[in-house]
Amino acid sequence: MLLQIAFIVAAGYGALVAAAYFAQAKLVYFPAVGREQVATPAQMGLPHEELTLRTKDGVRLHAWYVSVPQPRGVVLFLHGNAGNISHRLDSLAMFARLGYATLIVDYRGYGRSGGRPSEEGTYLDALAAWRHLTAERGIAPEDVVLFGESLGAAVAAWLAAQVQPRALVILSGFVSVPELGQEVYPFLPVKWLARFRYATADFLKDVSCPVLVAHSRDDEVVPFRHGERLYAVAPGPKSFLELQGGHNEAFFFVRPEWERSLAEFLDSTRPVR
Repeated sequence: MLLQIAFIVAAGYGALVAAAYFAQAKLVYFPAVGREQVATPAQMGLPHEELTLRTKDGVRLHAWYVSVPQPRGVVLFLHGNAGNISHRLDSLAMFARLGYATLIVDYRGYGRSGGRPSEEGTYLDALAAWRHLTAERGIAPEDVVLFGESLGAAVAAWLAAQVQPRALVILSGFVSVPELGQEVYPFLPVKWLARFRYATADFLKDVSCPVLVAHSRDDEVVPFRHGERLYAVAPGPKSFLELQGGHNEAFFFVRPEWERSLAEFLDSTRPVR
């Protein structure tokens, strides 16, 4: 009888492990959450261009370029794993108030972009956005700030390790998918099962530009210690900004004190001409 119970338990656990292994993409990406475009920058009085970017592997991406008069720089915005660019209008408005133009792009499989999401694909998507700014628009790399939120923080850190931007901002980032997953699912051997890495901490070790890490102690999805570790591994120059509020609350930096802190960091990285 005990052997039968042990077999049933082992079989059930094996089935759970197998399901977790094969369903990983559905646990990492949520492109169907608000895939429809709900608004445009024009509804917030922001002039913008509708863009279609093409990646090295031929995927067509939907993007917006929000312009401002006499920009102090350009922000390349890489969003998190749910929703699309139309859910980040408060962020675009905030960067405009700070005097920064913004290029925001939907990853493959998100919003109006083609293709299906994958880890390598998100890196190629970010690279396509970078090339649009630097090669097609002729914007100097030292005028481009990379901004990544949550999963986008890993993508932004990867890109910052490949190119030489003016600065990198990490909002609510995690150390890596395996490490975060092991904390969320302690009963599973996540570090052995993980097919996605998004190793933000490893990428940061190869970043040479100034880095701002912003994280909330109230973050219920990515614990505060992840932000602390990301700050610890960043070579510097670097800054840490402690936030308040949950992971999925409205954009943190719309609060005046944090917007001021971000403005100070960005101003400190402006090239002298």
